[in-house]
Amino acid sequence: MEKYHSRSCGITDEPQPHSISIETSQNNTLEARLREAEENAKNQSQTPKIQKVIFLLRDNNDFNKNYEPKVVSLGPIHHGKPNYQLGEKYKLLLTNEFIKGSGKSMQDLYQKIKEKINELRTCYEKEVTKDYDDEALTSILFVDGCAILQYVYCASNDKFKELNIKTDSVAFGQQDLFLLENQLPYRLLTWLMSSSEKKEELSKSIETYIDWHVKVPEDKKPNWLSWILCPRLKPQQAQSAKEESHDKEKPQDHTISVATEPVHLLDHLRTRMLREQGYDGKVGKINRNIQNFQEWQSYRNVQELKTAGIHLKRGNNSYLWNISFTKKFPFRGQLHLPPIVVDDSTRPKFLNLIAYEMCLDFKNDFGVTSYISFLDSLIDEANDVKMLRKARILRNVLGSDEEVAKLFNEIGNDLVPNIEIYQDVRSKIQKHYESKWMTWIAQVFHDHFSSPWTFIAFIGALLALALTITQTWYAVNSPPGP
Repeated sequence: MEKYHSRSCGITDEPQPHSISIETSQNNTLEARLREAEENAKNQSQTPKIQKVIFLLRDNNDFNKNYEPKVVSLGPIHHGKPNYQLGEKYKLLLTNEFIKGSGKSMQDLYQKIKEKINELRTCYEKEVTKDYDDEALTSILFVDGCAILQYVYCASNDKFKELNIKTDSVAFGQQDLFLLENQLPYRLLTWLMSSSEKKEELSKSIETYIDWHVKVPEDKKPNWLSWILCPRLKPQQAQSAKEESHDKEKPQDHTISVATEPVHLLDHLRTRMLREQGYDGKVGKINRNIQNFQEWQSYRNVQELKTAGIHLKRGNNSYLWNISFTKKFPFRGQLHLPPIVVDDSTRPKFLNLIAYEMCLDFKNDFGVTSYISFLDSLIDEANDVKMLRKARILRNVLGSDEEVAKLFNEIGNDLVPNIEIYQDVRSKIQKHYESKWMTWIAQVFHDHFSSPWTFIAFIGALLALALTITQTWYAVNSPPGP
């Protein structure tokens, strides 16, 4: 009876034909996906694709503010959005100026890009360009590429006034150039430059423009454009500053190789920030004695370092690797940090550099992420920023010291730095911090001799006491008179 009931309900111990086919189909699909993943891993390019910001960062409440353009869209990701119509007008104006200065016709320049469109398409993730046919993508890249080159040329040579472009648009436009989702293939810029009669000037303008966003000059009055673009360097100062910094200080023993062409402008900026000459993003011999490194960090911020006798000193150049610790006799230490300008562009710039380092197809050492993490460990509150300002390490063009502290605390959240970078510096700081007698002496000086006048008064009191003791001794021990 039970057997009959089971059969009547369609329940048997034998597998049904349709269930076998479904299971086989699922297995085949899974196998195909696994093979595809394996092939993708094998064929992965050494050059990262231009892509959207990784999903881990897209839940950020300020995502639009930090990762999306303010004035101008570049490339296919944000193309056609209605809030960038003013930027489209500026791009056409700049493109027209580029064509006039190139000595070539628009048709010749356009055709060169059209012939390379398949190669340019491979510079992007497939998802980014799938909605654009070759003609549409060529049009986007041609206009945007010409506009970028002309923008950078005008920025480096103070030419915006001649085009009647508003200064606020110039300022916001320069932030848009360094957004991850707003990048153009650098080879596109190279091809357009090579077709222009101003090839050398355009190439030099890019280097000058990147220097503005990397180098921090001494306190000198910048030109009007430097104030707009967040003062870095005057064009004529860029090369001399580069040579000066190269002569003053050499990097730690990094692995050196001749760098290839940048992937895009954001990649170019990152490379320049992390190296002096030829640094390829690989960690070389940086004292990797991790066994002797105490990972637990007991010091907290700049104020605690000062209390322990560690003082801040401005580095000789602005490269992010330029962080070191030196011991001064008998109980002082010096932490050398590269100078940095903090302004409205600092947050989106570093967030997009960090997002770039997080791209799954970008093999890198997380150099910018590690720098921000290190700086965040030194800054807890406004007084830490104030001490960095006094040491001429940080130039605050943003607002209050509280705002700067908040900025780095927020950028530094949930970062995963490379522990090998700055490991030697952290280890030396921790060793100094744990030295009880040096910390005790430093604490005494910090508490009682923070002002040079109190120290001078203390020395004067010691001398007066010594003279009093000497006079008393002579008075007691001098032979009696006749």
